[in-house]
Amino acid sequence: MSVRPLSAVLLSCLSLAAWAETPHWAYEGAHGAAHWAEIDKSYSECKLGHAQSPIDIRTAKVDKNAPALEFAYQPKPLALVNNGHTVQVNEAGAGTLTIGGHVYQLAQFHFHTPSEERIKGKPYDLVAHFVHKDEAGKLAVVAVLFKVGKENTALKPVLDNMPIAAGPEHSVAGVSVNPADLLPARLGYYHFMGSLTTPPCSEGVSWYVLTTPVELSRAQLAEFRTLYQHNARPVQPLNGREVTERL
Repeated sequence: MSVRPLSAVLLSCLSLAAWAETPHWAYEGAHGAAHWAEIDKSYSECKLGHAQSPIDIRTAKVDKNAPALEFAYQPKPLALVNNGHTVQVNEAGAGTLTIGGHVYQLAQFHFHTPSEERIKGKPYDLVAHFVHKDEAGKLAVVAVLFKVGKENTALKPVLDNMPIAAGPEHSVAGVSVNPADLLPARLGYYHFMGSLTTPPCSEGVSWYVLTTPVELSRAQLAEFRTLYQHNARPVQPLNGREVTERL
C-alpha cells in the first residue's frame, strides 16, 4: 500500500485508522509498536523517521514570542466511532484553531491511556488529541492532558455514549458536545515538530501540548479503560529537536 498524503490519512491514521481499512496493527505483541514498520511497507517511517511522536518533554526553551492558541470552537451533535484502537469524536464543522494568523479546521479528537506524551519522564492518566488541518493539508495537534481528580462533566456525554465495539460512526440523537469545554483555563503549551503517533507515522505534524492538565474522575478513567486498557505508543527519540514553551 502506498503512503497517502497527510490530508488523506487525517481521519484514518492519526485519529487511528478507520476500523476496517488498513493492515492490522496493535500496541502490543507481534503487531505492536516495535513491529509497525514490518507490517506494511507504507509504515516504514515508524522505524526510519527522525522526528517521531510522542516524546518525553524533559526541558523546553521559553519562547516569549510564541503565538497564542486561539480556539474558536462551537457545539456540534455528537458523532463517535470506535475504530478498534480508540474512541474518536468526529468534529468537522465544529470550529477552528488559529496560530499566529494561520487557521486550521478542527477535524476530530480522540483519546490515549496513559498519555502518550510524558512530562519529565511521567505520563498522565489520559490524553485527548485535538486534530486540526489547514487548507494545504498540514496538521496541528493539540494535546490536552488529564489527571485523576473530580468528575469532568464535559467528558461525560462522550464516555456515556462510547460504542462498545469497533464499527462505523455512531451519531447520538439530541446530544451535542462543545470541544472548548474540554480545554483548560490556561493555554500555555510546549511546541515541537513530530509525527502521527500511529501508522504510517508520517512526519511534519505541529504538536502543541498544553501545560495545564484537566481532571477526570477515577470512575471515568475506568470507564474508558473498559474498552482500551493501554493504547499509547512508546516515547520516541528527540534526535536533536528543540522543544519550546509558551508560558
